Amino acid sequence: MFYKVSSEDEYLYQGKRKRLVEQLKEKGIKDLPVLNAISKVPRHLFFDNTTSRPALLDHAYSDKALPIGAGQTISHPYTVAFQSEQLQVIAGEKILEVGTGCGYQTAVLIELGAKVFSIERQKTLFDKTKLFLPHIGYHAARLFYGDGYKGLPNHAPFDKIIVTAGAPYIPNDLLAQLKIGGIMLIPIGAGEVQEMTWLKRTSESGFDKKILGNFKFVPLLQNKAT
Repeated sequence: MFYKVSSEDEYLYQGKRKRLVEQLKEKGIKDLPVLNAISKVPRHLFFDNTTSRPALLDHAYSDKALPIGAGQTISHPYTVAFQSEQLQVIAGEKILEVGTGCGYQTAVLIELGAKVFSIERQKTLFDKTKLFLPHIGYHAARLFYGDGYKGLPNHAPFDKIIVTAGAPYIPNDLLAQLKIGGIMLIPIGAGEVQEMTWLKRTSESGFDKKILGNFKFVPLLQNKAT
């Protein structure tokens, strides 16, 4: 069951999204398409209708990571905006997202015009998000239940790859599924803090690499979860 709000509440949330966009600008996000996408996606809907929901709604447009179930979180809006900006999305590009979660980053990518292929290892989250995104109007994503370390070889190559959980290393399977000229963003680190790593494939075996700062993500785990 998904939460619905009145038109009066929705007007309130539109104002909250505008304030969030201003906060993101102050923190350094400059890409207008990314800011416009953040202003359109109703983040307050990406939570379960549970007894804890009213408290979560109070923070829906704060720059905070919040629980979504199965030990996972919806990322900070700044993190979503930062990764989206660094990915340099061009409308029509084919993008692999590793870690669907509740689908918030997925929705932002759709707003940017991407063709999104998203993979999630948590069955409960996959089942929920597969119904939820079309329910609120996001029909363009193709969602898959599987191991993010393996990617989606049957649908490769991808123009861009975005990983939304912290990995201890860069999976070779993901590198192989990136087009030459394509960009991958992946947080690397086995501890609580990871280094946001930007890679651009320059040839069959060559990659440019740079570190974009420290972030905190839930760990990227291998294999499917039931």
